[in-house]
Amino acid sequence: MHRLMLVDDEPNILRALKRVLAGGPYTVETFEDPEEALARTETVDYDLALSDYRMPRMDGVEFLTRLRLKQPNAMRLILSGFADLEALMDAINVAEIYRFISKPWSDYELRATLSQALAHHDALEENRRLADAIRQSQAELEVRERELKRLEALHPGITQVTWANDGSILIGPEDV
Repeated sequence: MHRLMLVDDEPNILRALKRVLAGGPYTVETFEDPEEALARTETVDYDLALSDYRMPRMDGVEFLTRLRLKQPNAMRLILSGFADLEALMDAINVAEIYRFISKPWSDYELRATLSQALAHHDALEENRRLADAIRQSQAELEVRERELKRLEALHPGITQVTWANDGSILIGPEDV
């Protein structure tokens, strides 16, 4: 199950968002204070954070930038009632947001955007997992190759095997 963080200084917005997302395949935590939300990231990992852009003590870009440093794999989205081009560019370039959602939002589009973001998150996580597995396999192969080279140096020809068509090992010319 995915874990979502919603940050907005307006309690009514948080309640509305939580109501729209109720029953979804995720756990939702809400925060009116971005500092409190950042403190929570010390003990809980989030898959997605949705933050309002305009908040009194810390704007959404600063919040999501700080979140990115703490939890770089969390998807980051901005929610805003206005479309200031400079703010939007900062959100994209500095906080590396996934999407910008405008207020008022369409419930269907909000749920669809979050689903897409979580699917993207899952694909990235799977890619990281597969890359780690490949690195592990490569490391194991390197160890085996070093051992084969060591054995070949001690006993020349020991690693040379002749295989028959049926998969058996041919030991000498009489086996052919």
